[in-house]
Amino acid sequence: MSHTTLLALDGLTCGHCVKRVKEALEQRQDVQQAEVSLNEARVTGDAAPEVLIATVEQAGYQASLQDNAHPKPEPLSASESQLAADKVSIPAQAEPVAGHAHFSTKADAAAHSAALSTQADEAAENYQLLIDGMSCASCVSRVEKALAQVEGVQRARVNLAERSALVMGSVQPDALVAAVTAAGYSAEVISDESERREKQQVSARQAMRRFSWQSALALALGVPLMIYGMFGDNMMLTASNRSGWLVVGVLTLLVMVVAGGHFYRSAWRSLLNRSATMDTLVALGTLAAWIYSISVNLWPEFFPAAARHLYYEASAMIIGLINLGHALEQRARQRSSKALERLLDLTPATARVVTPDGEQAVALSDVQPGMVLRLATGDRVPVDGIITEGEAWLDESMLTGEPLPQQKSTGEALHAGTLVQDGSVLFRASAVGKNTTLSRIIQLVRQAQSSKPAIGQLADRISAVFVPVVVTIALFSAAVWYFFGPQPSMVYMLVIATTVLIIACPCALGLATPMSIIAGVGRAAEFGVLVRDADALQRASELDTLVFDKTGTLTQGAPQVTQIITFNGFSEEQVLRWAAALEQGSNHPLAKAIRDRAGDMALPENSQFRTLRGMGVSAQLEGKPMLLGNAALLTQQQIGAEQAASLASEQAAKGATPVFLAVEGQLAGLLAIRDPLRKESVSALQRLHGLGYQLIMLTGDNEITANAIAREAGLDRVIAGVLPDGKAAAIVQLQQAGHKVAMIGDGINDAPALAQADVGIAMGGGSDVAIETAAITLMRHDLHSVVDALAIAKATLRNMKQNLLGAFIYNSLAIPVAAGVLWPLTGTLLSPVIAGAAMALSSITVVSNANRLLRFQPPGQ
Repeated sequence: MSHTTLLALDGLTCGHCVKRVKEALEQRQDVQQAEVSLNEARVTGDAAPEVLIATVEQAGYQASLQDNAHPKPEPLSASESQLAADKVSIPAQAEPVAGHAHFSTKADAAAHSAALSTQADEAAENYQLLIDGMSCASCVSRVEKALAQVEGVQRARVNLAERSALVMGSVQPDALVAAVTAAGYSAEVISDESERREKQQVSARQAMRRFSWQSALALALGVPLMIYGMFGDNMMLTASNRSGWLVVGVLTLLVMVVAGGHFYRSAWRSLLNRSATMDTLVALGTLAAWIYSISVNLWPEFFPAAARHLYYEASAMIIGLINLGHALEQRARQRSSKALERLLDLTPATARVVTPDGEQAVALSDVQPGMVLRLATGDRVPVDGIITEGEAWLDESMLTGEPLPQQKSTGEALHAGTLVQDGSVLFRASAVGKNTTLSRIIQLVRQAQSSKPAIGQLADRISAVFVPVVVTIALFSAAVWYFFGPQPSMVYMLVIATTVLIIACPCALGLATPMSIIAGVGRAAEFGVLVRDADALQRASELDTLVFDKTGTLTQGAPQVTQIITFNGFSEEQVLRWAAALEQGSNHPLAKAIRDRAGDMALPENSQFRTLRGMGVSAQLEGKPMLLGNAALLTQQQIGAEQAASLASEQAAKGATPVFLAVEGQLAGLLAIRDPLRKESVSALQRLHGLGYQLIMLTGDNEITANAIAREAGLDRVIAGVLPDGKAAAIVQLQQAGHKVAMIGDGINDAPALAQADVGIAMGGGSDVAIETAAITLMRHDLHSVVDALAIAKATLRNMKQNLLGAFIYNSLAIPVAAGVLWPLTGTLLSPVIAGAAMALSSITVVSNANRLLRFQPPGQ
C-alpha cells in the first residue's frame, strides 16, 4: 500500500541538486512521486525509508528520516526550487522583477519565487579566501570539509589551481580562517577582486622565485652526484670513500631542509591532522632514501657489501625536479587566469567627475551613484551609468563579445569597462564598485571557476583516498621485494618503496578538472558567455536538442511594417499617414509598428474615435470616415475586399499580420506587419545544424505565423500555441522522449522552461527572471553566442576528460612500473630520480593542455 515518507536532505545547494535527487527517487519502480526541495523530500510510494535514504546517498547527498507525524510545509516542486535556488546576479536591461508582480500566469509565480530567493540570498554573503599550503586534491577535500563544518556555511568550493576558496553563507570570516588553520593550512579572507589579484600575483611571483632557487640549489648537488654515480664508483660505499660520502650526506640533509623543507613541514602538519597529502609521499620517499644512505654511511658493518649503495643523489634530485615542476606549473597556471585578469584590467583607476567648480580626477573608490562624470575618446568607462549629454561610439567587446562598436546617446546605458572609441559624453553614475555589470560578471566567472562538475567530484573522491592507498601499495611492494626479490633485498626494497611513493603523487589528478574549468570559463567570458557553474558546462556538452523561444530570441521582438499595398488610387503615403493617425494613443504592438513606420510624418487629428473590440478602430479623419482593422471588420461593414484576399493570405503565410485601411467605404490599403527574424538567426541556426543539433521553436503564437518563421529560419520542428505554463511541460515531453534539452529564451514566460531544461540559456537583453533562472547567460543578444557557448562547453569537457584520462593512465601505469612489474623483461628497476621527473612532468602536462582552451575558437568563427 502506498504511503508518504518525509526525508530531511543535506548537501543540496542548487536547483540542479534538487533535480538530481528527484530523478534518482522517481526512477525507482516503488516510487510514485517525489517532491524535492533543498532541505527535504516528500516521497509517495511503496519504498521503505532505508531504501530511499540509500538512493539519495547514491546520488551523492545525505538523507535522514523525518517524523511523518509532524510534516513540514509542502515543498516546492523541482522546477520551482530550481527557479528559487539557481540565480545569476547579472543585471539585465529590463525592468526589475518587482515590476512584473501584477502578472497572473505561472510565469509570475516563477518571477515572484526568484525575487524572494534573491532577497533571501542577500542575507548570505560570498567570502573569498586565499589558502596557503595546499598541494594536491587530498588537501582540497580536507579544506572543503573543514569549511563546510563551520556553522552558517551553505557552500564551500576550494580551487587547487588558484589555491583559493569561495564560501557562501552567513558566517564570521574569522571562523573560516580558524577552520582552515585547524585543518593544517593558512588562510586569509579577501574583500574584493582587486585585492585578490594583487595578493595572488605577489604570492605567485614569490612562489615562482622560491621554487626556482630551491630547484637550482637541489639540482646543483643532485646532478653532479648523479653523473658521478653513472661514471664514477656507482655510489657504492667503501672504506676509502666513507668520509667523503659522509660530507655529501650532511650536504644532502642541508639541501633537503633548505630546498625541500616545505615538503616536510606540510607532511608533519598532515600527520598531526591524521591525514596524508602529496607532500607526505615526497617526504616519505626522500627521507627513506636519505635515512637508508646515512645509515649505510655510519654503520656499514650492519649491511652486506652488496647492499652498501647510497641514494643521496635521489633525495636531492627528487626535491630539485619537483620544485622545478612547481615553478613551471606556477607559470602555466598564471596563464590560465589571464581571461579574468583582462576583465579586471578594464576598470580605470580614476574617473573625471564634473562639479560646479569644474572637472576633477578622483579615485574610482570615491565615485558615488548620482555623480556626473565625463568621458572622451580613448577613455574607459569607470562605472555603470546613463548618458545625460552627448554621443559616442563604444567598444563593448570585452563584455559582450560583440566586435563592432555601438553608438550610444542621451538616455542610453553605459557599462564599466567599455571603451570610448569616438565621441564625448556626460553620464550619471548609477552603479559603482561591486554593483557594476563588470564586477558582477567577474564575480560570476570566479564562482564558476571555483565550481566542480560531476566528473570533477569523482576525481576528488578518488584523490581523497589516493595517498593512503599509495602508501599501502608502497609498503606492500617493498615487503614483497624484501622477502621474495633478489639480493641485496634491502636495496630493492628501498628503491621500490621510494619510487612508488614519488611517482604516484596525485598532483595531476587534482589539477585536471580545475585547470580546465578556469581556462574554459575564462575563455567563455571573452565571448560574452557567462557560465553559472561547471556542472552547466558538463550538461551543455551532452545536449542534442535546442528549443528556442520565438519572440525576442529568434525574432527582433518588435513588429515592423514590412509592406504597404494600396488600392483604388490611394497612395502609400496617404495610407501610412491615415493609419498612423488612427493608431495615435494606442499601446498595441501593431499600432506602435505603424507609428514607427510613419516616423516624423505630420498626422491629422481624429474625431469620433471608437474601438471595435476584436476587429479594429474607426474615426473621422480630415472629414472622412475611416476604418482600420482585420478582415472581419471589413466583412461586418460590408466593404468589398476580394481583390486583397489573396494578398492577405500570402502575407499570413509569410508570418505577417494583414491590417486593412478603408476610407469612405472603399478599401484603401493593406499594411503587412510582422516581427522579423533577427539578422543573424538564419546563419546561427545553420551553424547549429552543422553541429548536429535538433532545432525546435516553442511559442505561444499561432501555428501559421510560427510555421512561417520556422521555414524562414530553417528550424526542424514547431511547438506553437503553448501558454507560458505549458512551456515547461513541453520541455518535459522532450526529455521523456530521451532528449537532452537546452531552452533558449529571454522573457518572463520562458522562466519555467529555462528551469526545467537540462540547460537554460538566457539572452542577455532579456528579463531578470529569465537570466536568474538560466545556467548560461549570453551578454550579447545574438544567437551566434549560443553556438559559441555550446562549442566552448564541449571543448572544456573534452579537455577535462583528456586531463583526467591522462592523469589516470599515468598513475595506473606508473605505479605498477614503479613496483617492478617490468623486472622480468628488463632486469632493472625504475630509478626514483626518473620517478620524480615523471611526476613533475605529469602536472606540467595537465596545466599546459588546459591552457590550450585559451586559444580555442568556436567552429565557423
